[in-house]
Amino acid sequence: ALPQLADSDGRVHTSYNQAVTSTGRLSSSEPNLQNIPIRTEEGKRIRQAFIASEGCRILSADYSQIELRVLAHLSGDPVFCDAFSNDEDIHTRTAAEVFDLLPGLVTSEMRRQAKTINFGVIYGQSAFSLAKQLGVARKVAEDFISTYKARHAGAMQYLDSCIATARELGYVTTLLGRRLPIPDIGSQNFTVRGYAERNAINYPIQGSAADIIKQAMINIDSHLKREGLASRLIMQVHDELVFEVPEDELIRMEQVVEHEMANAVPCRVPLKVDISYGSNWAEAH
Repeated sequence: ALPQLADSDGRVHTSYNQAVTSTGRLSSSEPNLQNIPIRTEEGKRIRQAFIASEGCRILSADYSQIELRVLAHLSGDPVFCDAFSNDEDIHTRTAAEVFDLLPGLVTSEMRRQAKTINFGVIYGQSAFSLAKQLGVARKVAEDFISTYKARHAGAMQYLDSCIATARELGYVTTLLGRRLPIPDIGSQNFTVRGYAERNAINYPIQGSAADIIKQAMINIDSHLKREGLASRLIMQVHDELVFEVPEDELIRMEQVVEHEMANAVPCRVPLKVDISYGSNWAEAH
């Protein structure tokens, strides 16, 4: 479908929607460039079609584990804050805690399971659902969750406070003070209320991540204008910014983008940015 949408110069232009998603993240349409798979061979082949102009490179800058870093900042959870402040791999650390091992003994499969646990527990996944996703017994998943909650009491208290705030005010807020309504938090329907409670937890984290990357986009745009750089922001895909950069600006752009994304908002843990570049979007990832 993409070649049919290209203009006379062979360029594809998406539309970004500011107020479509409930969390405030930008969405992309006609075509949707945010749903191209990243780990499949087909997705890599599609990304190879996004080619930099002659004399330029595609530069990709991606926030690393932004939602967990946002949670660490909002909750002040000491385990999360310590891990991120010391630049530890958070999923390896979680695996070491859940499986009661030294970090050096954590296998790639254990790390994968820990990653699932990190996001599952935070966003209210049930033991039944987690067990199914991990391929373990329900009792094992229950033990994972109880161990995790005990280790991350600070984060759990913050998430509980989000639900309490939504019940009291009917909304939750993001890091930069944007209100996100939770109208069904008082519903008598158990399923509807449960969904609203998960949103009360989800929205401040994902909404704050949206705030951060939007602030970074604004700051980078101002910086490019201030220095008179020819580089251009051409795509935003969730936690990733994609630029078309003249080759003689690559080194400077790495510095500018990393600095502005890492310092978009004051945060009690470092905002880590992974930057790479290539002749097309697949190479730059």
